[in-house]
Amino acid sequence: MLHHTQQLSDGERAKCARCGSLLIWPRTGAFLHVVAFSFTGMILMIGAIFFPFLKISAQGLSHESSIFGVAMAFSDGWIAPLALAVLAMIVALPVFRFAALIYTLWPLANGRPAYRHSTTVFRLVEELQPWAMAEIFIIGTAVALVKVAGLASVSLGPAFWAFCVLIIVIALKNSFMSNWTIWDAISQK
Repeated sequence: MLHHTQQLSDGERAKCARCGSLLIWPRTGAFLHVVAFSFTGMILMIGAIFFPFLKISAQGLSHESSIFGVAMAFSDGWIAPLALAVLAMIVALPVFRFAALIYTLWPLANGRPAYRHSTTVFRLVEELQPWAMAEIFIIGTAVALVKVAGLASVSLGPAFWAFCVLIIVIALKNSFMSNWTIWDAISQK
């Protein structure tokens, strides 16, 4: 349904006239919150890449691995594109989206005009959202751990918990984002 927008004051909400879905919800300080959550997400992601993710022990043998170590283990031979795709979807795209949000919203959060190319960068943020799959990775890992737990002793490392906190940070970031408000602020150069 086509809607005509108007400026909303802080706390006002715009809902779809047909289905009642929340369309616009501008909040004071939301840009700064999104920037802070993006910085937090980048720090968590860097820790999650290099710290041990999990340790598996069975019959006196044990192996501990990080996400980067697993990707590098599969980087030889015909399976190398899969390792590259895993790193891109789980690590590179979320980090790029966090950095792009910081680039787009930092000047706006500080009351300055948007940086040059902010429209292109924010458009990329929106288009890459379905492909950034850090949350899906944790769900898949949890399912796999349930299956493996009967065969071996599994202990979770700090990277696993960093990913779990990252999911919460992403959910909080998304709760403060109003795409319409961001586009409106970018267009007011």
